[in-house]
Amino acid sequence: MSAPLLTLQCASVRFGAVDALREVSLNLHRGERLALVGANGSGKTTLLRLLHGLLPCSSGSRVLRADGPAPMVAMLFQRPFVLSLSVRQNLLVALWLRGVPRTDRVARAAGALRRVGLEGLAGRPARDLSGGQQQRLALARAWAVRPDLLLLDEPTASLDPSAKREVESLIESIADEGVTLVVSTHNLGQAKRLARRVVYLEAGRLLIDLPVAEFFDRDLPQPAAQFLKGELPWT
Repeated sequence: MSAPLLTLQCASVRFGAVDALREVSLNLHRGERLALVGANGSGKTTLLRLLHGLLPCSSGSRVLRADGPAPMVAMLFQRPFVLSLSVRQNLLVALWLRGVPRTDRVARAAGALRRVGLEGLAGRPARDLSGGQQQRLALARAWAVRPDLLLLDEPTASLDPSAKREVESLIESIADEGVTLVVSTHNLGQAKRLARRVVYLEAGRLLIDLPVAEFFDRDLPQPAAQFLKGELPWT
C-alpha cells in the first residue's frame, strides 16, 4: 500500500482541563472511505477538525504525506457555512482562496454547480437556498477545489429524506473519483452505505477500527455492542 495521505500518531487535543481526544493513532490512504461513529461528545467533530488542521495537537503529531505534495483537504460542517454572496460567488471566493488562476475560476465554478444541479441558481443569494440546496452548494465548493481528502461532519443530519438521498448520492460520486472520505454520522445505515471502514470513538479514545462488514457483523466489546443495539444513547 502507498504511503498514507495523513497520519495521526498518539494525537491528543485538550481544551483546558478537558481531554477531547486521547492518544488517537490513525492512517488515511488515498481512496479510503471511513465513517466515524460514537455518542455525542465522543470526539468525532474534534477528530475531523484535527484531521483538517483547524485544531493543533496538544501532544502527539499530525503528519501529512511525505512522498509527494501535501494533500488538499476540504471540510463540510453539520450546518453548511455560506457567505452573504451569490451561489456562484461562494465558489469563486473558495477557488480564489485556493490560488486557482483567475482564468480558470469561472469554468471550475460552473462545472461544480452543474455537478450538484444548482447551475440554474447561480445568481441567487446563497442564504436564500433551502437547507438541502445549501449543503449541495457546500459540496460543490469542496469538490471545486479538487480535494484529496474530504471531511464531512454529519452532512445530512438536518435534511429531509429526499435531500439526504441527494446529498448521499453526491458524496458517493465524489468518493468514486478516488477522493479519500471521512464522514461523521449518527446514521448507521449511512455508515454502511458510504464507508468501507468504521472507527468507533468513546470519551475521546479510538476504541475500534474495522472494515464495515466486520464492525457490523462480529461480536464487539462493550460498550460498542450496546451502542449498536441502541442501548447507549447518542447523547
